[in-house]
Amino acid sequence: MTKLKNTFKTDTLFKMLFVKHPDLLKDLVAELLRIKVESIGRFEITNPEMPPESLGDKFCRLDINMTVDGQRVDLEIQVRDEGDYPERVLYHWAREYSTALAEGDDYSQLPRTIIISIINFKLFACAEYHSEFCALEVSRHTLLTDKMSLQFYELPKIPLEISAADHRLLWLSLFRADTEEEFSQINALGVPIMNQAINAFNSITASAEFREIERLYSKARHDEAQALRHARLEARQEGINEGMQKGKIEERYVIAKNLLQANFPHEMIVEITGLSRDEVDEYRLAVHQENE
Repeated sequence: MTKLKNTFKTDTLFKMLFVKHPDLLKDLVAELLRIKVESIGRFEITNPEMPPESLGDKFCRLDINMTVDGQRVDLEIQVRDEGDYPERVLYHWAREYSTALAEGDDYSQLPRTIIISIINFKLFACAEYHSEFCALEVSRHTLLTDKMSLQFYELPKIPLEISAADHRLLWLSLFRADTEEEFSQINALGVPIMNQAINAFNSITASAEFREIERLYSKARHDEAQALRHARLEARQEGINEGMQKGKIEERYVIAKNLLQANFPHEMIVEITGLSRDEVDEYRLAVHQENE
């Protein structure tokens, strides 16, 4: 097996490929939303930009925002399970939905907002590779509104057997593929849209533009990892310093207690421990009450 250096799961390649080939994106979204591509009237990518200055920023996110016949659709790839993905998706949905209301419009004009996540890990305890979440009443399962849709496609759960007739599974198989042999297997089926996608993939990965963008994004990922590591080290050192400081304070109070019990003069206890006169007075009272 020959491992691919980049795959459809590579963030920068994913964004570049589908922005440069919106016809492929339109077909992919139609399959994932289970609608006929011919039925889509208006289709627009609303965040096609991928400027180098953004790629150089830490924590940048390369999703694709679209309007599909008046609906807001956000498509994202997630490779690693970082433990809070459902909350992250809900946050992105809320942001997309809440920013869609123009000033002066009423709430009924808010568009249906769909987040589609293609994820490279198992998230739910079920056999199905596709899950959709909406706002439902918990007992009657009555739909509150159709304007919320969170859809997840779990790549590890998709069937290994692929068929030329199932375009949705073919698209997901392209995203799952990590080797040249898997690409060849899909290409050999002779499905035009899949052949176009693989040709576009090969063209993008061979371009100098992609190599430069991937270099910048790799640097951003490295900087992010370094920033997180530095923050953890600082937090650890801060905890150590606080512990040492707390230990020193406690040590002074232990010394003061021993001196008080030995009836040392007030001024001498202040001088030896470095505590203030008020602190010694308060501690003297506490020791007196403790001994009663």
